[in-house]
Amino acid sequence: MPNTHKTQVIAVANQKGGVGKSTSVFCLGAGLARKGKKVLLVDVDPQGDLTKMLGVRTPHELPVTLSSLLTDVVSQVDDSCPQTDAAILHHAEGFDFIPANRTLSAVEVNLINVMSRETVLQRLLDSVKKNYDFVLLDCRPSLGMLVINALSAADQVLIPVQADYLAAEGMTELVGTVQAIKRQINPKLKVGGIFLTMANETNFRKEIVSSVRETYGSQLPVLNAVIPATVRLAEISLADESIFLHDPKGKAAAAYEKLTKEVLANGRQKVRQTDPSL
Repeated sequence: MPNTHKTQVIAVANQKGGVGKSTSVFCLGAGLARKGKKVLLVDVDPQGDLTKMLGVRTPHELPVTLSSLLTDVVSQVDDSCPQTDAAILHHAEGFDFIPANRTLSAVEVNLINVMSRETVLQRLLDSVKKNYDFVLLDCRPSLGMLVINALSAADQVLIPVQADYLAAEGMTELVGTVQAIKRQINPKLKVGGIFLTMANETNFRKEIVSSVRETYGSQLPVLNAVIPATVRLAEISLADESIFLHDPKGKAAAAYEKLTKEVLANGRQKVRQTDPSL
């Protein structure tokens, strides 16, 4: 029987901040782990919001982070694998993560002068992803070199969009960047889906969902999961636990369960495309 294991590398990106990227990476990672998947989360944001959300309150004190690993990759003179063991931490909800802190900003600046600068993160992930079913990349709110690295390493990008008309209209630049990277660097990259976040009944949720589907649905997949705006979801940044533990019976947990199932379905479809015998 052929080996059909294929790690899915998923970047969660939007150049607009405050749309729930880190929260979504945390909850999606926890959701996939709950389904028995081996999952690695990678904080690709110098702000370290995901790292703090996962319980590391002072990431600047960590001796080894993503910036350390990327620096090692850049400085290597051969194809040897970087030593990642010290940087990969384990979360109580069953997944691993690579933390980040503010030193990642300096690494991003230095990447400008590095040969093959767009693929440094990809080279790092190639050395560790074989141990996982899913690798989730939490991107900073920009379209800078770190985000380009994340998209160059990813199989697909998920785009969380705040349930707001102006926010939904602001995706054009990101989609253009994805298309450029697909043409020039990473031909396997695709948009895995757009999903709405921070939705409530007072911001014309149904109208916004319909607007996003009408605007992008013919070109890009719009996922069915709609993440609600809830106090419980906001609380997980200090709770050190995902929404599945913090409020397991709430609307947000149900929404992230739906998102998890959609991501799993996308992954199964990709495996079938790779191996038509399945």
